[in-house]
Amino acid sequence: MTFLAIDAQKNLFTLQKSQLQFEQTLVMSRTNYITKQMGIRAQELDGTDTDPDEDATYLALQQEESYLETRQDSLDSQISLIENEISSLKNLVNNNIKSSCQLNLIGG
Repeated sequence: MTFLAIDAQKNLFTLQKSQLQFEQTLVMSRTNYITKQMGIRAQELDGTDTDPDEDATYLALQQEESYLETRQDSLDSQISLIENEISSLKNLVNNNIKSSCQLNLIGG
C-alpha cells in the first residue's frame, strides 16, 4: 500500500511541474516583449546623440531582461529536478507493485 502514497507524491510533483511550466511560458512571453521594447527604444535613440547604454529607459529594460533570463534559468533547473524526482518515484512505484505481486504469488 505504500506505493499508493508514493504515487500520490508523484502526482503532486507532476502538478508542481505543470505550474512551473506555466510560469516558464509567462516568463518567456515577458522576455520576448521586453526584447522587442529594447529594439524599439534603440531605434528611437538611433536618430539622437544618446547611446542606448546611457538611456535610463533602455537600461531599465535591459535590467528586467537580465532578471527574466535568470528566472528562466531557475525555472529550467527546478523543472529538471522535479522531472528527476517524478522518474524516481515512478520507478519506486513500479518496483513496489512488482514486489507486492511477487509476494502474493509466493504466498499463494
